[in-house]
Amino acid sequence: MATKRALETKLAVVAGFDDPRAALEQYPTPPELAAHVVHLADLHGDVEARTVIDLGAGTGMFALAAALRGPARVVGLELDPSALAVARENERRVAASAPVHWVRGDATRAPLSVPDPATVVMNPPFGAQTGNEHADRAFLATAAEVSAVSYSVHNAGSREFVESFAGDNGGTVTHAFGASFELDRQFEHHTEARTEIDAEVFRIEWDADGSV
Repeated sequence: MATKRALETKLAVVAGFDDPRAALEQYPTPPELAAHVVHLADLHGDVEARTVIDLGAGTGMFALAAALRGPARVVGLELDPSALAVARENERRVAASAPVHWVRGDATRAPLSVPDPATVVMNPPFGAQTGNEHADRAFLATAAEVSAVSYSVHNAGSREFVESFAGDNGGTVTHAFGASFELDRQFEHHTEARTEIDAEVFRIEWDADGSV
């Protein structure tokens, strides 16, 4: 297994959004965060030879991280066609050997049918925008439907919510850890040139049949 640092280095070529949309909370996932989460998933046997699904894939950071760790296949589901176009370009840059299928669709109503137990990796919207509160809830609901295990990034302070949601939907939080990363200013409502984001990452095992 390649090191986490090696994975992070390969992901450094992944480009972000050409024209990010605030309503979709299109923030780039830092390569160090994606490498950390996918490395952890790989250590737990949740990547190699598995189907890995990136819900709200954006420009493909999590999907491509997983594709570099020997999965059977990767599915990147994303609503924004311009983001998918960048993701396809990023796939060529990364040159992963595993097959990656880019699907345009709403992650909260996933048009997927997965015959085998799958792993979800995702950085869903935090629900930080007015009118979009708890946007990550719908992503978790999809993860519960399509996966046996999921790894997801949430706003700091989400542990009680995530554990409660998992418990109500046949899931168990097995691991949780804090993470922080910096984002450059990209929307008008940002007041600082660079902001540090505090987040939490959760591994959840779901009692699901792996199909929608």
